[in-house]
Amino acid sequence: MTGPSATSSGTPAQTSRLGRSKSTSTYRHSAGQAAESSPCTAANTGRSSGEEDEKDGGVPFFVNRTGFPIESATWERMWSHVAKVHPDGQEMVDRIRYATHLPKHPVPMVPNFKPSMSVPDWLHAVQNYMRNLQYPSPFNVFPQLEYNHTGTQFFEIKKTRPLSGLMETAREMIRESLPIKCLEAVILGIYLTNGLTSVERFPISFKTQFSGHHFHHVVLGVYFNGRYGTLGMSRRTDLMDRPLIFRTLSELVFDFEDSYQRYQHTMKKIKIGLYVPHNPHVFQPIEWNYLVINACKQGHEDTRKELEKHGRDMRMKILKSSSAQSPIKERTRGKSLSPRRRPGTSPQRRQHRRDKSPAALERKPAELSTLSDGYQIRI
Repeated sequence: MTGPSATSSGTPAQTSRLGRSKSTSTYRHSAGQAAESSPCTAANTGRSSGEEDEKDGGVPFFVNRTGFPIESATWERMWSHVAKVHPDGQEMVDRIRYATHLPKHPVPMVPNFKPSMSVPDWLHAVQNYMRNLQYPSPFNVFPQLEYNHTGTQFFEIKKTRPLSGLMETAREMIRESLPIKCLEAVILGIYLTNGLTSVERFPISFKTQFSGHHFHHVVLGVYFNGRYGTLGMSRRTDLMDRPLIFRTLSELVFDFEDSYQRYQHTMKKIKIGLYVPHNPHVFQPIEWNYLVINACKQGHEDTRKELEKHGRDMRMKILKSSSAQSPIKERTRGKSLSPRRRPGTSPQRRQHRRDKSPAALERKPAELSTLSDGYQIRI
C-alpha cells in the first residue's frame, strides 16, 4: 500500500532474496500516492512478458507470464525498474547482484490446522503466514520498510481461470515462498481455508480515485457464525484483514471505505462476488463481480440496502454463478435431441404392451372372432 508518508525504500537483506532464481510479486509504488494498486483484469490478458503490462494509479507494473525459472528478459527488466525507483538507484542493484555472499532469507512455515484450533485462530494463522511472506524477520520493527517494490508480479493470476488452476498457482506460491500482493493473497487465502467448510469465502473489490488516478484493491471476505471479516494483503494495515466482528456485510464494506477516506481516496465502485466452492478440483471459475455498486452515484443508504440484500441472498444460498449453469440446448425445427438409432433397424413394438390408440381399440382380436378351421364363435 502506498501513501503520502510512504517512500520507495528497500534493504539489501530484502532485495537479496531476489538473488535466487525466484522473484517477488508486483507492487506499484510512487511517492505521494495513497492507494493500494493491484492488477486489474485487463492486466491479465495476453501480452508478452517483455511489454509493460498495465498502469494502475499511473504507475506501471509488469507480470511474469512465463513462470519459473524466470527468463532473462523478465529478470533484467525487474532490476532496471528497481534501479529507477530505489533511492540508491543502480548502486544498490550492483551491490546486491555482484555480492560474493548474501545471507539466506528466512522462509515462513506453512500453518497446520489442528482440531483444537478455533476458526478465528486459524484465520489469524493464515493472515500471519501471508504477512510473513512480505517481511518474515521477527526483529523488524518497521515492516513496511522491507515491503517489496520490484515492480514485477511473478505469479500470474487470471480471473477467468478455473478454480482448480488457481489452486495450482497457490501451491506454487507456497513452494517459492515469495512476497505476494492483494490479488495473489486472495487466491492463497482460498487455498489455505478450503478445509474449513463452515467458513464461506467471497471476493470484495474496491476501485478508488486519488489525485486523478484510479486504484484497485481486492480482499477475501469471510463469513462464519453470523459474523463477517476479511483476509488479504496491502501496504496499509487498515486495508487488509479484518477480524470476525462485523454483523452485516455493509458494516464491513463501510469500514474499508472509512479507511480509504483517511488517505483522501474517493470510493468509485464496490464489487462483491459469490461464495467460492471448497472443492479445489472444480472447473468453475470464481465469480468476482456478481454485485457491482457505483458508489459515486448511489447514496449511502441505497448502497447499504444493496449490500444487505446481497449478503442475505448469499446466506440463503439462492445465488448461482453464471459460469456454473450448464448451457441449454436449443431444439432446431425438424431435428430431435434424442440419440440417433442405428441405420437399418426399426424399433419393434413389444408384444406385452397395450396399444391405446383409437384404431387399435376398434379392431377386434382375431383369435376371438375367427378360428383357423373356419368355425365362428358367437358372443
